[in-house]
Amino acid sequence: MLSLIFRHVDLSSISHADALVASFTEVARSAGDLALGFFRPGGRTSAEVLHKAGGSPVTEADLLVDRFLKERLCALAPEAGWLSEETEDTSARLSKELVLVVDPIDGTRGFARGDLAWAIAVALVRDGRPLLGIVHAPALAETYVAVKGGGARLNGKIIEVSKLRTLTAGGRIAAPATLAADLRRAGLQFELQPRIPSLAMRIAAVASGALDAGFASENSNDWDIAAADLILDEAGGRLASLDGCAIVYNRSDTRHGVLTAAPAQIHAEVNAAARRARGAMAG
Repeated sequence: MLSLIFRHVDLSSISHADALVASFTEVARSAGDLALGFFRPGGRTSAEVLHKAGGSPVTEADLLVDRFLKERLCALAPEAGWLSEETEDTSARLSKELVLVVDPIDGTRGFARGDLAWAIAVALVRDGRPLLGIVHAPALAETYVAVKGGGARLNGKIIEVSKLRTLTAGGRIAAPATLAADLRRAGLQFELQPRIPSLAMRIAAVASGALDAGFASENSNDWDIAAADLILDEAGGRLASLDGCAIVYNRSDTRHGVLTAAPAQIHAEVNAAARRARGAMAG
């Protein structure tokens, strides 16, 4: 039934009212319910915590949610390729017009220690750009959904980026501590907000206007940002690399450099500050 819904959808004009969007959103929420079974607010997760090569953590909850999402989303969109943080990558996705880009639990470290700001991130990407993006934060009861050309919503209500016209007088930003220090040295004035473990949630907070800008240090991957990228774009903001170009997804290398997220009207200013900071880091 789900695959029949997918085959009869015109992907060039999907809307929030479409069954496809509702089905994707329900899958993300169900995945969140699975993860919540292992989550302990303010305390250590009940899930077994392992470590990947390189030292980053992965829990049994990540792996369970990954398997659940792959089964449900691939049934929903059988023509699409698959890219997930917790599934071994293959080149098969590169030949696909459509690809599902998933982070089963974005912010695993926060999840494991009981921080509320973690999320399930799901994007449907076509020809390198997201058509549908969902960032679901179960512990916060927040579900961000965006469709290309159809706007962005938080728990069903339309969201927009902040109206701030310049960061010269300060603004609310979220960034890794070392990058924040470099931004200050580069001359940017801001109020640094508490750390948000999930990069997808950091970007979504810019989309909702809760933040005026957000930054990501090097080595984020497609699965961290694809869903949130569309949410921000549809809310009137931009996510871009330091060259100012839109991000292209589903390439052989899924990694990205320093990224900036901000309302469209101040993105050039924010990006320029990040370039200065990068220069200071290089120096």
